Amino acid sequence: MVVETAPLWAVLVAPALLTALAGVGTWADRLVEARAAGAASRPEAVLTGMVSDAARLLVAQRRATLAPDRLMWRLGVVVVPVAAVLAVVVVPFGRWAVDDLGVGVVWFNAMEILTWAALWAAGWGPNSFWSLIGGYRMVVQGLAYELPHMFALIGVATAAGSLQVGTIVAHQRHLWFAVWMPLGFVAYLLSVLGFSFTKPFDQPAGADLSGGVLVEAAGADRLVIAAGRWLLLAAGAAMAVPLFLGGGLGPGLPAWAWSTLKSLAVLGVLVAARHRMPTIRLQRWVPVAWLVLIPLTIVQVLVAALVVLAR
Repeated sequence: MVVETAPLWAVLVAPALLTALAGVGTWADRLVEARAAGAASRPEAVLTGMVSDAARLLVAQRRATLAPDRLMWRLGVVVVPVAAVLAVVVVPFGRWAVDDLGVGVVWFNAMEILTWAALWAAGWGPNSFWSLIGGYRMVVQGLAYELPHMFALIGVATAAGSLQVGTIVAHQRHLWFAVWMPLGFVAYLLSVLGFSFTKPFDQPAGADLSGGVLVEAAGADRLVIAAGRWLLLAAGAAMAVPLFLGGGLGPGLPAWAWSTLKSLAVLGVLVAARHRMPTIRLQRWVPVAWLVLIPLTIVQVLVAALVVLAR
């Protein structure tokens, strides 16, 4: 299967598909929460609750703080969902991508790193003690997961001999990279949870900080950041498919159907991890990332290089 650059209309379709995937993830998350709490867990009731919560935030008043940096604050809030949307520019849906860039892997990684700056700015802007600490926690968390994430991407690019996502998909026509690069796959999934600052890596918005970067976010600001969080999780799930699970390759079904099913499966795993894993404190996560994950992902890159040399 060859991944092609889609017509211009895909610029509008890609954000819509990402939003739909994020909406499914949010709905599934709310459904699990409702059933765990013994509340009304009918699918339509959960969906109604999501819509009413979004409407309530839209009409709620924004919070005002003393001497805020409004430009930094608003910019940080807006960039979170924008980075997620820009990240999926290189993610193929079946055999189509908005733009199958020659450096697609680098582009995706750059958009993920952009969320560091966005969350830090959203923490700095309100001129609030707790939100500022939350912003700096995101930077520390990013430094911990970014190198394993980067080496996971390097392993995939090494195996395919390219940074182009379409070429990476084509190299998995016989065997998915997740099968013989499981360490990279696991490291990638952990990093997705990290850059979407969700459990178990929700310390930047931790309850011990009264909400961290979210403590001063109210009304539309809080809705935008919450939406950005789920858009990032959905973008990471969608990108896992071409990187590790063969993209739209598969028997019997059209390529777009395989991309959809695989993306939903990965998103389901990530949502399940949110509920199965407790919050990991940074002082415990950073040593594991640096002393365990980085060496393991480097070994994974070396294995990929040896496989390429042996072909």
